Amino acid sequence: MSDILMVAFLVAILLVGGLILFIMGHGRKGSKPLDVDRFRTSWMTIERQLVKGEEASCHLVVLNADKLLDQALRQRNFKGDTMGERMKSARDTWSNANNVWAAHKLRNRIAHETDVNVGYDNARHALAAYKQALKDVRAI
Repeated sequence: MSDILMVAFLVAILLVGGLILFIMGHGRKGSKPLDVDRFRTSWMTIERQLVKGEEASCHLVVLNADKLLDQALRQRNFKGDTMGERMKSARDTWSNANNVWAAHKLRNRIAHETDVNVGYDNARHALAAYKQALKDVRAI
């Protein structure tokens, strides 16, 4: 009788262990681990690129911050063919969705319009939104 209990106990342990491994491998969306140190280093580089009085730096930091957030969303496996679609997939993740969307819209204006003027304060607000978004997806 004790041999049967021992086998049942071992089978139960294997089943529970297998279930735990399955859950870890196929957990909720966004559970894929990121190289947080690399993202932090990239983020600090972006922040240092913003120079008051240099409009080109304002454009550059917004473009680069958007690109970094897109990398994080891709690596976290948010669905979508475009950044906008991935942002929609992540909508439950954002602590302030309006700020993230405003920053992304500013990025789109910079990328697609020729006469966009982005001031230092606007760039700082966009960076703050991207920074919070990166925190929200646990990239920094």
